[in-house]
Amino acid sequence: MIASLRGAVLNKTAERVVLEVAGVGYEICVTAAAAAALPEPGRSVLLHIAESVAMYGGGVTLYGFLTPSDKAMFLTLRDSVPATGAKKALEYLDKASRSLPDFRRAVLDKDVKVLTGMFGFTRKTAERLIDGLKDSIAALDVPGAERLVRAGGAAVAPAAMGQALSALAALGYRSAEARAALSTVAEEHPGEALDAERIIRLALKRL
Repeated sequence: MIASLRGAVLNKTAERVVLEVAGVGYEICVTAAAAAALPEPGRSVLLHIAESVAMYGGGVTLYGFLTPSDKAMFLTLRDSVPATGAKKALEYLDKASRSLPDFRRAVLDKDVKVLTGMFGFTRKTAERLIDGLKDSIAALDVPGAERLVRAGGAAVAPAAMGQALSALAALGYRSAEARAALSTVAEEHPGEALDAERIIRLALKRL
């Protein structure tokens, strides 16, 4: 079993990277957030690897992560949430990676509003995540402080943040850059009762 790979980036897209290790090119699936953080082709990187074997005699697909905590969250999503295969788990991780500590807290608090408003899950998916992860996510070691959706013990306007995210998407901004701007707004205004209009204005200054 491959646990990690270190090599030079040959090429990358928003979903995959080809890593050359000892003359062999490995195609590895990654989240969009990880792809954006990967170095440019020709430079070296270490990826933590999880393997997934297709059913009915299919091949092995490699999934790569920049940190052990990302890999651990992926495995937990894949193995604990009903009807969630590796591909779907990677999609969930891409949204959760906006702030893994806050995602973990939202699940533990059964906070559907935060999961839908800040992380972009549908209500049905948020409820599925809460139910599937309730017995496993507490034991995960997720480094970093809770910063995105909580301040002073309360969620930072998740409904308004969700409306702002939808508005920014309608204006043509990509999800990743819109979420990054909203993250900055949340960090700079912890606990404030910001309405969606003000959040949008603040976010636009960072886009």
